Order: sequence, then structure tokens, then C-alpha cells
Amino acid sequence: MTARRVVAFGGGHGLSASLRALRHCAPELDLDITAVVTVGDDGGSSGRLRAERGGLPPGDLRQALVALAGDHPATRRSAGLFQHRFAAVPAGVPPLGEADPPPAATDGRDPDPRDQGTNGQGVDGQGANGPGVNGPGAERVSTRADGLAGHAVGNLVLCGLMELLGDPVAALEHAGAMLGAVGRVLPMSREPVGIEARVRGADPAAPDEVRTVRGQHQVAVTTGRVESLRLSPTAPAACAEALAAIGAADWLIFGPGSWYTSVLPHLLVPQLADAIVSSPARRLVTLNLAAEKETLGLSVADHLAALHWYLPELKVDLVLADAKAVGDPEPVERAAESLGARLVLAPVAVVDGTPRHDPAALGAALVPVLGADR
Repeated sequence: MTARRVVAFGGGHGLSASLRALRHCAPELDLDITAVVTVGDDGGSSGRLRAERGGLPPGDLRQALVALAGDHPATRRSAGLFQHRFAAVPAGVPPLGEADPPPAATDGRDPDPRDQGTNGQGVDGQGANGPGVNGPGAERVSTRADGLAGHAVGNLVLCGLMELLGDPVAALEHAGAMLGAVGRVLPMSREPVGIEARVRGADPAAPDEVRTVRGQHQVAVTTGRVESLRLSPTAPAACAEALAAIGAADWLIFGPGSWYTSVLPHLLVPQLADAIVSSPARRLVTLNLAAEKETLGLSVADHLAALHWYLPELKVDLVLADAKAVGDPEPVERAAESLGARLVLAPVAVVDGTPRHDPAALGAALVPVLGADR
């Protein structure tokens, strides 16, 4: 059977959810999986490495690699190592080799929760390294200055590989081999980008004022309504390997994930947008289960309208959503039809009621979609 070539777009926990679901399709479908990942992260460990050493922010790339890691015990252990995050060391605990503890320091830096690992917490859940020394619910204690605190091992490995090999794609190929990845991870561009948004009500004291909010993290946590989005630079060069994968794909998958900071940025890279529009592949949009801070005030149908707003030429074949998350399906059906798509409803959320995709359930919903002939 000829492999079905699938390209999934996104970043962070949403893309991880999609990739894990595609992994669950493997017993029934022969899939050739490529992940194309946003490169705008500027928070947490990724933001620190980007600011201090330059190059692509590694966190979202790491998450995608781990989602595709092989099932051999050794590769699963390596995946766990990639997700391991160094905790802050309490003051008074001596470093290895020191008999006396150094003077207490108060670093106070907490890791960005968007950039934490997902060990044992499901595909789009919170970080799984525990609350840590200064985590929620823990008494604040003094920590000594520590350059490793908050960094994920995989972020450091990717940063080192990119410096060693001089090419992020080569670095990701090598890291994928380390993890026995069953697919390929590519950046949407070989250069990092900035994300900027015009936001109404970013300052609660001025709810009608429109301000520019700069940086992926700031856009993700804004309390206002995003009115427009742009990248800096406005036309970054798309990754050539990603363009080739899009041109050869059978399916292009968008979402789930943070709409303004993980999904829509792909449509703002001109070369990538042209490749998406001209690809012979069918297109699937997987909708989120709940609104996030950056999309508060947007209806489910508005999420689909945003795709058309930023790439009017985009045509979609199918929109996949959870019936409970959609509520009244009529406006969503109309929004899907405006993109040329049919709405498919399926139970894809975890059963505990939290807004997280169940990779097995999402995979089961994807099998008849991706396996259907034209």
C-alpha cells in the first residue's frame, strides 16, 4: 500500500496532540508524517535560549519530536530525557564537589508554563515535572542563581545540534534519529520570527483602545481581543524542505492549537501560503475544544473565519470538531461551507471533561477521514 503523506501544521501542545493522534492511525493507515512547526516562541526556556544564543526557539520543535518518538524502551527513555526540565536548586544545597553551600540567592525565575513538557499529562495538558520548588501551591523559597533552572534537556540538545551542524533541519533529522521518530519535524522557516498583534482592550483600563502587542508569549496571554496579526520580518523565507513536503502531500492538517500564535502564523509566510494554496493535497482543520486567552470572544465559527481572513484563497475539505465543544453546529457548518468544507463531528476529548484532545479518540476519528479515497 502506498503511504499517505500527511503534513501537520502548528506548534506546542496542539501540534503534539495532532501528531500523537496520527500515531494512533498507524495500525490501520500507512502514514508518512511531516510536522511543520512555528518558530516564533519567545517565552520560557526557548525565549531565554533565543535571546542568549540566537537561532530558532527549540521548545515547539522538541514537543513535536517527542510526540513522534519511537516505542522502543530506549527511545521512550530518550524522549523522557528530552522533556526533563531542570528545577531550581534551593539555596543551601551545595553544588556537586562543594563542601560548603554558596550564599543564598533569589533567582525567582519560573518556567513559562506554555513551554513545559507533557510527561504523563496527556497531549495538550500542563507540564508534568511537578510544581517544583516555586510552583503553584508551594511555599516560596530562596534559590541560588542557576543557568540550567527552567531549561528542558531537549531544548539544550537541539540548541547544541543547531550550533554544531549549522543547519536546523540537519539538527532536527539527527535528533529525530536519536528518538527513533516515526516522522519528520521541520521548522516553517530557518529564521526565527516575531509575532505582533493589534489588540483592542489590551489594557483593561482602556477597553476601546487598540495597542500593538509584541512577542508570541505576550500575544498568547493578552486579555484583549486580537484584531490583526503579523510577523516580523513580514516575509521570512520558508523552509525549502517544508515547501517540498507540502507539494507532495496527500493531506494538510491545521490545528488544534493556539490559533493566533501556532496555527495562523503559517498562513502569514508568503512562500508557505502559496505552497498551501497550490498543493494538490486535501485539507483538514481540527478545531480546538475551548477558547484560550488569545481567542477569548471568538466563537468556533470565528476560528474558521480567521483562516479565510488571513488566506482568502484557502480551500478546506473537512473540518473536524467535538460535538460538545461546538454546541449549536449550524453556524460552524456555515463557516465550514464558506471554506468549501464539510463539518465532521466526533467525540475527540478526554473523558474527564477537561479541554484536552484524547490522542486515541482523535486518531480513531481521523482514520476514516484520512483513509477515504477522493
